[in-house]
Amino acid sequence: MSRSLSMPQAFVSPDRIRSLFTEAMSQMYRAEVPQYGTLIELVADVNAGCLENDPDLRERLAQAGELERIDVERHGAIRLGTADELFTIRRLFAVMGMQPVGYYDLSVAGVPVHSTSFRPIDEAALNVNPFRVFTSLLRLELIEDEGLRGEAEAILAKRRIYTPRAVALIERHEQNGGLTEAEATEFVAEALETFRWHGEATVSADTYKRLHDAHRLIADVVSFKGPHINHLTPRTLDIDAVQARMPERGITPKAVIEGPPRRHCDILLRQTSFKALEEMIAFSGDDGAMHGTHTARFGEIEQRGVALTAKGRTLYDQLLASVRGEVQVGDGGAKAGAYDDELAARFKALPDSWDELRRENLAFFRYSATPAGIAAAAGSTLPGDPEALIASGYLTFTPIVYEDFLPVSAAGIFQSNLGTDQQQNYATRSNRDAFEAALGATVQDELALYAERQAASLDSALEALGLVGLPLKTVA
Repeated sequence: MSRSLSMPQAFVSPDRIRSLFTEAMSQMYRAEVPQYGTLIELVADVNAGCLENDPDLRERLAQAGELERIDVERHGAIRLGTADELFTIRRLFAVMGMQPVGYYDLSVAGVPVHSTSFRPIDEAALNVNPFRVFTSLLRLELIEDEGLRGEAEAILAKRRIYTPRAVALIERHEQNGGLTEAEATEFVAEALETFRWHGEATVSADTYKRLHDAHRLIADVVSFKGPHINHLTPRTLDIDAVQARMPERGITPKAVIEGPPRRHCDILLRQTSFKALEEMIAFSGDDGAMHGTHTARFGEIEQRGVALTAKGRTLYDQLLASVRGEVQVGDGGAKAGAYDDELAARFKALPDSWDELRRENLAFFRYSATPAGIAAAAGSTLPGDPEALIASGYLTFTPIVYEDFLPVSAAGIFQSNLGTDQQQNYATRSNRDAFEAALGATVQDELALYAERQAASLDSALEALGLVGLPLKTVA
């Protein structure tokens, strides 16, 4: 055997597999939901205009290494039915370098699921492709009808949402430590089948109705062959512009943008969407002739800002709760306008400058030594205080983008697309232990990840200036 044939083949990086999968997913969803293609074109137009008209924004994104990722950035969402399905999806996403980050309990907002986000965590991997999948697990214990709950469990126990070949390739990745180029290409094609839409329900029309009456999301999870991707979200640099221009493209947006108000310094995550599609489905039955409709898949857009610290999140949550507790979030124009106005007024309590957010320890930032600082370090002794280094122009900072999700916003998007009649109150609350047991892993703490990135960047910047061990001073 020749040397070239006997040598082991090189593995491709998880980043490349993730990029291949993202592109394949986008193509599939575009074919399934044509309005998604229209949305992508609109977002691209708005983003191009933002970068052309705001050179400071372009420079900030370029400095942070984020400029190239904007056009490829997507997040998807799926809803699983069983612990086994969640356990295997963790292994599937691991092939793409994605890990579970954060625990989200949506039952407090009337949605019978709890969730995590699978995403890359390394800064370099995020800048290559920050693909995220918000992954929810149905909480069957929240189905009050004991008979219906048992029926749903039996239905879910019969289905297999992963192809045998996809499972085999996951196992090969785990055993060998990677996949070859050919294996990676095959893996993407096989994994994609899990997320594909199927217009044939696995239940009868009667069963579907009873599940639907319990909660539309329960019907969506239980009634089909697999967890079809229910939205694929591009990132915009100006969500207000996209919201205003959606009707020009024949798309009707939801009335209220979820999350914080429009600000000079964007924080966390703002999201909007268009209504879920009403799609024809065929129900199972003896004659196979029963047809109906199902609404689940919709279009979503997001704008991402800086990640907030625990202190910042506490203030954000308090401000948001104060508005939602006093002003009804409605689908009508007048209610939407009143909510937006009150939101903007309340959020004046949260500083709207990068330096204030940083000095008051409300947000996370990436630090770097400036060329002037490196030059000065070569010929003199620099100040021993990071604040003095910043004031002297020797140390600079850029916001760390928020890579995760907001429970209230996620529930708001779900509810908007499920219908206003689905407001339910569940007595059972957070059950993180059960979720992590099903997952087979502990979800990572997103705030700890941001803190680590900030600290590492400061250490690296100070080292570049010949300084080590200086604490970052912030206002308490």
